Amino acid sequence: MGGVDKGLVEYLDRPLVFHAIERFAPQVGPLLVSANRNLETYRSLGFPLVSDAEPDYPGPLAGLLAGLTACETEWLACIPCDCPALPLDLVARLKDRIAGPDALVAVACVAGRMQPTFQLCHRSLRPALQDYLASGERRMGGWCRQQGAVEADFPDPAAFRNINTAAELDAS
Repeated sequence: MGGVDKGLVEYLDRPLVFHAIERFAPQVGPLLVSANRNLETYRSLGFPLVSDAEPDYPGPLAGLLAGLTACETEWLACIPCDCPALPLDLVARLKDRIAGPDALVAVACVAGRMQPTFQLCHRSLRPALQDYLASGERRMGGWCRQQGAVEADFPDPAAFRNINTAAELDAS
Protein backbone atom coordinates (compact mmCIF):
# COMPACT_ATOMS: atom_id res chain seq x y z
CA MET A 1 0.00 0.00 0.00
CA GLY A 2 3.00 2.26 -0.36
CA GLY A 3 3.46 2.90 3.35
CA VAL A 4 -0.15 3.91 3.93
CA ASP A 5 -1.78 2.69 7.14
CA LYS A 6 -3.89 -0.19 5.77
CA GLY A 7 -6.47 0.00 8.52
CA LEU A 8 -7.37 3.52 7.42
CA VAL A 9 -7.55 2.79 3.68
CA GLU A 10 -11.05 3.40 2.34
CA TYR A 11 -13.00 0.35 1.18
CA LEU A 12 -16.67 0.70 0.27
CA ASP A 13 -16.64 4.25 1.65
CA ARG A 14 -15.26 3.28 5.08
CA PRO A 15 -11.80 2.51 6.44
CA LEU A 16 -10.87 -1.18 6.42
CA VAL A 17 -10.66 -1.22 10.20
CA PHE A 18 -14.38 -0.34 10.40
CA HIS A 19 -15.25 -3.44 8.37
CA ALA A 20 -13.07 -5.61 10.60
CA ILE A 21 -14.59 -4.23 13.80
CA GLU A 22 -18.14 -4.55 12.46
CA ARG A 23 -17.68 -8.26 11.74
CA PHE A 24 -15.42 -9.11 14.69
CA ALA A 25 -16.86 -7.18 17.65
CA PRO A 26 -20.06 -9.28 17.93
CA GLN A 27 -17.88 -12.41 18.20
CA VAL A 28 -15.78 -11.33 21.19
CA GLY A 29 -16.15 -9.72 24.59
CA PRO A 30 -13.80 -6.80 25.17
CA LEU A 31 -12.18 -5.61 21.95
CA LEU A 32 -8.64 -4.25 21.69
CA VAL A 33 -7.26 -2.43 18.66
CA SER A 34 -3.56 -2.84 17.88
CA ALA A 35 -1.93 0.10 16.10
CA ASN A 36 1.49 1.71 15.92
CA ARG A 37 0.72 4.96 14.14
CA ASN A 38 -2.23 7.31 13.69
CA LEU A 39 -2.97 6.52 17.32
CA GLU A 40 -5.43 9.37 17.83
CA THR A 41 -7.49 8.22 14.87
CA TYR A 42 -7.59 4.65 16.19
CA ARG A 43 -8.27 5.85 19.73
CA SER A 44 -11.31 7.72 18.40
CA LEU A 45 -12.89 4.34 17.55
CA GLY A 46 -13.68 3.99 21.24
CA PHE A 47 -11.79 0.77 21.97
CA PRO A 48 -8.69 0.31 24.12
CA LEU A 49 -5.56 0.67 22.03
CA VAL A 50 -2.38 -1.42 22.27
CA SER A 51 0.92 -0.81 20.48
CA ASP A 52 4.02 -2.90 19.91
CA ALA A 53 6.54 -2.86 22.74
CA GLU A 54 9.13 -4.27 20.33
CA PRO A 55 11.20 -1.72 18.37
CA ASP A 56 11.02 -1.32 14.58
CA TYR A 57 7.54 -2.87 14.16
CA PRO A 58 8.61 -6.51 13.84
CA GLY A 59 5.29 -7.66 12.41
CA PRO A 60 2.01 -9.24 13.47
CA LEU A 61 3.56 -11.28 16.28
CA ALA A 62 4.51 -8.07 18.09
CA GLY A 63 0.88 -6.97 17.87
CA LEU A 64 -0.21 -10.36 19.21
CA LEU A 65 2.23 -9.95 22.10
CA ALA A 66 0.83 -6.48 22.86
CA GLY A 67 -2.66 -7.97 22.83
CA LEU A 68 -1.68 -10.85 25.13
CA THR A 69 -0.04 -8.37 27.49
CA ALA A 70 -3.16 -6.20 27.69
CA CYS A 71 -5.67 -9.03 27.52
CA GLU A 72 -7.81 -9.40 30.64
CA THR A 73 -9.52 -12.57 29.47
CA GLU A 74 -8.19 -16.12 29.31
CA TRP A 75 -8.27 -16.20 25.51
CA LEU A 76 -7.38 -13.62 22.86
CA ALA A 77 -8.91 -13.76 19.39
CA CYS A 78 -6.84 -12.06 16.72
CA ILE A 79 -7.56 -10.87 13.17
CA PRO A 80 -5.84 -8.56 10.67
CA CYS A 81 -7.49 -5.25 9.78
CA ASP A 82 -7.25 -5.78 6.03
CA CYS A 83 -9.79 -8.58 5.67
CA PRO A 84 -13.21 -6.97 5.31
CA ALA A 85 -15.22 -10.20 4.79
CA LEU A 86 -13.98 -12.32 7.68
CA PRO A 87 -16.40 -15.07 8.74
CA LEU A 88 -19.10 -14.09 11.20
CA ASP A 89 -18.57 -17.41 12.99
CA LEU A 90 -14.75 -17.24 13.06
CA VAL A 91 -14.27 -17.17 16.83
CA ALA A 92 -16.92 -19.82 17.52
CA ARG A 93 -15.33 -22.19 15.03
CA LEU A 94 -11.84 -21.56 16.40
CA LYS A 95 -13.15 -22.16 19.93
CA ASP A 96 -14.75 -25.45 18.81
CA ARG A 97 -11.29 -26.71 17.81
CA ILE A 98 -9.84 -26.09 21.26
CA ALA A 99 -10.20 -29.41 23.04
CA GLY A 100 -8.40 -30.35 26.22
CA PRO A 101 -5.72 -28.52 28.14
CA ASP A 102 -3.01 -28.99 25.51
CA ALA A 103 -4.62 -26.99 22.71
CA LEU A 104 -3.64 -23.39 23.37
CA VAL A 105 -3.83 -21.96 19.84
CA ALA A 106 -6.41 -22.47 17.11
CA VAL A 107 -5.93 -20.98 13.65
CA ALA A 108 -8.10 -20.70 10.57
CA CYS A 109 -7.27 -22.93 7.61
CA VAL A 110 -8.56 -22.45 4.05
CA ALA A 111 -7.96 -24.94 1.24
CA GLY A 112 -5.18 -26.59 3.24
CA ARG A 113 -3.39 -23.30 3.98
CA MET A 114 -3.00 -22.03 7.51
CA GLN A 115 -4.20 -18.45 8.04
CA PRO A 116 -2.27 -17.76 11.27
CA THR A 117 -3.29 -14.10 11.67
CA PHE A 118 -6.82 -15.40 12.31
CA GLN A 119 -6.39 -17.15 15.62
CA LEU A 120 -7.56 -17.83 19.13
CA CYS A 121 -4.66 -17.88 21.56
CA HIS A 122 -4.46 -18.63 25.29
CA ARG A 123 -2.86 -15.86 27.33
CA SER A 124 -0.49 -18.35 29.00
CA LEU A 125 1.50 -18.37 25.73
CA ARG A 126 2.77 -14.84 26.29
CA PRO A 127 6.20 -15.98 27.64
CA ALA A 128 6.64 -18.40 24.72
CA LEU A 129 5.87 -15.59 22.30
CA GLN A 130 8.30 -13.24 24.04
CA ASP A 131 11.02 -15.91 23.76
CA TYR A 132 10.23 -16.53 20.09
CA LEU A 133 10.51 -12.83 19.26
CA ALA A 134 13.67 -12.48 21.37
CA SER A 135 15.25 -15.27 19.29
CA GLY A 136 14.79 -13.11 16.19
CA GLU A 137 11.96 -15.17 14.71
CA ARG A 138 9.06 -13.28 13.14
CA ARG A 139 6.99 -15.90 11.29
CA MET A 140 3.46 -16.12 12.65
CA GLY A 141 2.89 -19.56 11.12
CA GLY A 142 6.15 -20.86 12.55
CA TRP A 143 5.21 -19.74 16.03
CA CYS A 144 1.73 -21.23 15.75
CA ARG A 145 3.15 -24.58 14.61
CA GLN A 146 5.69 -24.48 17.45
CA GLN A 147 2.80 -24.08 19.90
CA GLY A 148 0.95 -27.08 18.43
CA ALA A 149 -1.82 -25.01 16.86
CA VAL A 150 -4.98 -26.81 15.87
CA GLU A 151 -6.65 -25.82 12.63
CA ALA A 152 -10.27 -24.90 11.97
CA ASP A 153 -11.24 -25.47 8.35
CA PHE A 154 -13.22 -22.79 6.54
CA PRO A 155 -14.70 -23.48 3.10
CA ASP A 156 -14.77 -19.94 1.64
CA PRO A 157 -11.40 -18.49 0.59
CA ALA A 158 -13.06 -15.14 -0.21
CA ALA A 159 -13.79 -14.67 3.50
CA PHE A 160 -10.05 -14.51 4.14
CA ARG A 161 -9.07 -12.31 1.22
CA ASN A 162 -6.62 -9.70 2.43
CA ILE A 163 -6.34 -6.35 0.73
CA ASN A 164 -2.58 -5.81 0.61
CA THR A 165 -2.07 -3.65 -2.46
CA ALA A 166 -3.74 -0.77 -4.25
CA ALA A 167 -4.44 -3.13 -7.17
CA GLU A 168 -6.28 -5.54 -4.84
CA LEU A 169 -8.25 -2.61 -3.45
CA ASP A 170 -9.18 -1.45 -6.95
CA ALA A 171 -10.27 -4.99 -7.90
CA SER A 172 -12.60 -5.22 -4.90
